[in-house]
Amino acid sequence: MMIRSIRLAALAVGLAATGAQAQSLDTPFALDWKFEGPAAPYFLAEERGYFDDAGLDVEISEGSGSLDAIPKVATGSFPFGFADINSLMRFLDQNPDAPVKAVMMVYDKPPFSVVGRKSLGVDEPEDLEGRVLGAPPPDGAWAQFPIFAAETGIDSDAITVEPVGFPVREPMLADGEVDAIAGFSFSSTLNLLRLGVPEDDLSVLLMADYGLELYGNAIIVNTDFAEANPDAVSGFLAGIARGWKDAIAEPGTAVEAMVPANPAMDTDSETQRLELAINANVLTDYVRENGMGGVDRERMAAAIEQTKLVYDFDEVPSIEDVFDARYLPAQADRMLE
Repeated sequence: MMIRSIRLAALAVGLAATGAQAQSLDTPFALDWKFEGPAAPYFLAEERGYFDDAGLDVEISEGSGSLDAIPKVATGSFPFGFADINSLMRFLDQNPDAPVKAVMMVYDKPPFSVVGRKSLGVDEPEDLEGRVLGAPPPDGAWAQFPIFAAETGIDSDAITVEPVGFPVREPMLADGEVDAIAGFSFSSTLNLLRLGVPEDDLSVLLMADYGLELYGNAIIVNTDFAEANPDAVSGFLAGIARGWKDAIAEPGTAVEAMVPANPAMDTDSETQRLELAINANVLTDYVRENGMGGVDRERMAAAIEQTKLVYDFDEVPSIEDVFDARYLPAQADRMLE
């Protein structure tokens, strides 16, 4: 799919020139990963005209990890992206003037996980000691592994870490070349099942179940774009919320909306992947009570403190340095059930 770059100044001038005339605003959206099940709600929102309702022409583009999506938004090539908020926090510490912030939390419970095989001796975190862990360097789960190790008390020095590429991560575990991998729970689990690994041989160690206070992936925005086009940002987030609500009610329909972008996909498998993400990462108790998109300030503060265990900030961020809730839809419009 061709990616259309934008120039923020030109967009602002163009929007002003149209006056009251209705004109769609080009708003490319950079995903963190490929067109798989958890991306389906965005395609459903597009198909059902939710972005059109806000006057937006949204083109969704694949990514290759959060560390790919964040710079795309920070440089203004994309006004919107989808990325791990913890990676964003570190990026902003290293690039304090970068015009990028999170504006809507999606993975209230992050899918960061270590996936092992019981037949290779990995069933609990302590089993990783003395074994080989495959980890793609740009992976969001791998970025949080030191916190997982600190919280569980495992000795990282006793683990052999094998840097691997995303395409070979699950095949290497399926072939027994590594004993476990770092990855997103829903992605790695489904990929391994498709490779023929029996479900009862998998041990999925979700880091959030072992002391991680961190949040996961969020919608991010170029803040220069947001200041010039606040209504566009609010409209985009409203469309995202509607897309997720519909996808929760109709996951199979959501995945079908993505078929034109990925005709070769296994729709049954991707529907299952979407359902895994909904149940484990999106529709949490907090989201059921408060709606999607926001963050609990106490938890976010704890997440920043926890990050300090493994990352030396030049300047410890405030919540407002990383997350801006001003563009979120009204709470009633963010309820998913």
